[in-house]
Amino acid sequence: MNGQPETMRVNTALASLRRHPWWSALAVFALAIVALIALWDWNWFKGPIERQVQARTGRTFTIGGDLDVDLDWKTPTIRADAVHFGNATWSKEPTMASADRVEFEIEWRSLVFRREVHVPGLRLSRPQLHLEMGPGRVGNWKFGEPGEAQAEFRSLWIDDGQLRFLDGAQRTDITVDVHSERTHDDAAAPPVLVVGSGRWQGNAFKLDGRAESPLELRNTARPYRIDARASAGATHGHARGTLLDPLRLRDFDLRLALSGKDLADLYPLFGIATPTTPPYRLDGRFTREVTALGNVWHYDGFSGKVGDSDLGGNASIETGRKRPYLRARLTSRRLDFDDLAGFVGKAPQAGGGEATNPELAAQAARESARTRVLPDQPYELEKLRSMDADVRWTAHRINAPKLPLDDMDAHLLLENGLLRLQPLNFGVADGDIRSTIRMDAREAVIRTNADIAVRGLNLPKLLPTLQLARDSIGKVGGDVQIAGSGNSIAQMLGSSDGDVALGMGQGQISNLLMEWAGIDIAEALKFMVRGDRKIPIRCAFGDFSVDNGVMTARALAFDTSDTIIVGEGDINLRDETLNLKLRPRPKDRSLLSLRSPLLVGGTFKDPSFRPDYGRLGLRSALALALGNIAPPAALLATLELGPGEDSNCGGRYAK
Repeated sequence: MNGQPETMRVNTALASLRRHPWWSALAVFALAIVALIALWDWNWFKGPIERQVQARTGRTFTIGGDLDVDLDWKTPTIRADAVHFGNATWSKEPTMASADRVEFEIEWRSLVFRREVHVPGLRLSRPQLHLEMGPGRVGNWKFGEPGEAQAEFRSLWIDDGQLRFLDGAQRTDITVDVHSERTHDDAAAPPVLVVGSGRWQGNAFKLDGRAESPLELRNTARPYRIDARASAGATHGHARGTLLDPLRLRDFDLRLALSGKDLADLYPLFGIATPTTPPYRLDGRFTREVTALGNVWHYDGFSGKVGDSDLGGNASIETGRKRPYLRARLTSRRLDFDDLAGFVGKAPQAGGGEATNPELAAQAARESARTRVLPDQPYELEKLRSMDADVRWTAHRINAPKLPLDDMDAHLLLENGLLRLQPLNFGVADGDIRSTIRMDAREAVIRTNADIAVRGLNLPKLLPTLQLARDSIGKVGGDVQIAGSGNSIAQMLGSSDGDVALGMGQGQISNLLMEWAGIDIAEALKFMVRGDRKIPIRCAFGDFSVDNGVMTARALAFDTSDTIIVGEGDINLRDETLNLKLRPRPKDRSLLSLRSPLLVGGTFKDPSFRPDYGRLGLRSALALALGNIAPPAALLATLELGPGEDSNCGGRYAK
């Protein structure tokens, strides 16, 4: 009895299905969908996706974890775990990019109907990106062919990301941690914070900063804001401002602050060759200009300090040429002359509040311990040949306590190892020293030519520390033409040939000073008691020939109404030794006048001055000495011992 009703219910259901076949088919399809959903696994698509990516890029691609899709009528969400993208075959690192999870939304209707890839949101969990420069200076980020459709990303969030850049040829290995910053406005494209370290060009490198979302890099109409600090070794930079179209660096408005212990440290980092300097700090506007040859990077309106000198102006570096081209117009309101020491291979003074760094302080200590004065630090030929330059530097005031320097105007031109200072002018003692210097570093040994004109130097200002010379009057002038070979200042001067001539026309000088020069004890004591007086200067001159670093006096004299001093001997620039004999000839009849020659000897660093008591100055000996030198010095042989008439100092030296 119980089995009959059950059988009747089944028969009734079958009869109903036969009466409604469409509903029956729909029911079967629904059951199939339910079964499919229950059994569906999106991981079935991992293989096809991996093969498609590999075919398009030529790199391996794996989804090591789950692949999942949350369906939505507008924007389905796709998640892939343990994603790995292979590296170039030449790299030792097998993986170029990876992430614990990649999660993104996609607008399927734009993709299906318009073939446009719109990604409203992208989230990366622990992404790692390995960028590397390989053989032929080709980066591992160059692969495959670009697709027809360009993806549009609207939101990006990075959790604990890391970027590594490796360039073995440039000794660069940098690792940067990147993560998105949470903001109060919950922005769709939040800014990112970066912290990194490593080595750049062999120097310890650090980076710390904040920038807008990487998605903003593609927005060429909206400025991209950054604020980042970086350091490489002892060189520090702080860039802040905005970039327009930053992927191409087309336009940007950045303030760039640079600081460090030595401007020479910029050479291994950026290829900018400068002499060694004390610590510096500069701040200016950094921009880029695109030219037919390449790029011109401008650093305009900068100001700051180098050592104890202020420095400002505009500078630019043009790249894309055979050699970088530096152009600069520099101005210093107050230049500490000591800060220029690096241009001649010396270190600035250390101690006494002078700006320096440990390396320069050690170099200054070594130089102080040397027995020689001329700098022997070789110029670096590689640097002189590495770039071209056109630099003009004007200093309105020079601080040099031991030298009567007023101002400076220098124009440096450098092309393929040929350096010209044209001109190199210094205001000195109310006059000027105008120079043209040519250094040819295109061969293994630098060949140097110097043409120097000395005009209108004020005598008392040339001797600022000598009390007896403060009331003196006179103008000093002359010419120097020398040429030498060598890779240091000492070698250049030690091998030089040429001529050196300096002279002074009429003026006046302390009589007490001249009596001491004549070693006239009685007259000097008399003026010490009664007081000093001024005596006229007829003229003074020194004419030297220079042969293989030895300056030999052709004519050397100093003539006043009180005393005539005539000299002979040589100055050895190779050995840095002095060998001069000065014969004073007092014109009065002081009984205690010794009239003995004054011997100038010793070295440049430790000169000696002493009378030669073994050779009394006799009229006949003086006449014999003067007869061997050219006019106007030979005219001094006709002078009376005094108090007779004095002869004027004629010839071109007195004019």
